[in-house]
Amino acid sequence: MAITAAQVKELREMTGAGMMDAKKALVETDGDMEAAIDWLRTKGLAKAAKKSGRTAAEGLVAVVVEGGKGVAVEVNSETDFVAKNADFQDMVSGIAKAALGAADVEALKTADLGGKSVADTITDKIATIGENMSLRRMASVDGEKVAAYVHNAATAGMGQIGVLVSMTGGDEAFGKQVAMHIAAANPASLSADDLDAAVVEKERQVQIDIARESGKPEQVIEKMIEGRMKKFLAEVTLLGQQFVVNPDVTVEQAAKDAGATITGFVRMAVGEGIEKVEEDFAAEVAKAAQG
Repeated sequence: MAITAAQVKELREMTGAGMMDAKKALVETDGDMEAAIDWLRTKGLAKAAKKSGRTAAEGLVAVVVEGGKGVAVEVNSETDFVAKNADFQDMVSGIAKAALGAADVEALKTADLGGKSVADTITDKIATIGENMSLRRMASVDGEKVAAYVHNAATAGMGQIGVLVSMTGGDEAFGKQVAMHIAAANPASLSADDLDAAVVEKERQVQIDIARESGKPEQVIEKMIEGRMKKFLAEVTLLGQQFVVNPDVTVEQAAKDAGATITGFVRMAVGEGIEKVEEDFAAEVAKAAQG
């Protein structure tokens, strides 16, 4: 299949690989982006081990905590201009509060918001503001204590990234520090036990391929893989990560020192995982000029 310049650019941005290496990886994998990333890693040509979701849609993430429950919701809009609109922000705030009593996003859409369902409220707001909007998702945590943090806040309780942390013991200040750590480090799971088995197996296979490229004996390869998998799990699990507030200790050790046990978390970023069609503005203007 033909490999486009846009594909090469995207792969370079995701991995830090050179242009020719990125193009070769795409050719070798028939344009499969995920397989191309793994191919580059196997050859030692990818600088980044983790692939972050492409943040494309605009909007806001809002978090609300009440007692031992915290909820996060994402409401999308077409432009960041609307995300700065006070009416839109008021609506998102109301939706987040309504989410405290909803079991999931479908139930939230039918929840009451000032005499109308959340879904009808969004429809009305679309007509008022003149831009498409959608309630994309919600997530919640329960615990003895729940801490929240919003990164790049547009207003109180909502912004580009929302984090919730549930724990037993500890205090509000420590919970906020952990929430800030999660916003920055973006762990994939709480611990190794919670990590998707398919993710672990895929990483193990990549490490096997990398080790075999070295040409070392099989018994040496086994030890190499064991060490690299241990490092991988420490990097992607919250409890195994080095605490951003004090990199000399892991988050797990920091929690013990604070007399806390972290039981769960939610990290939600606006638009993560949604692919946005990139427009060539210069080409668009030229096309318009031609009538």
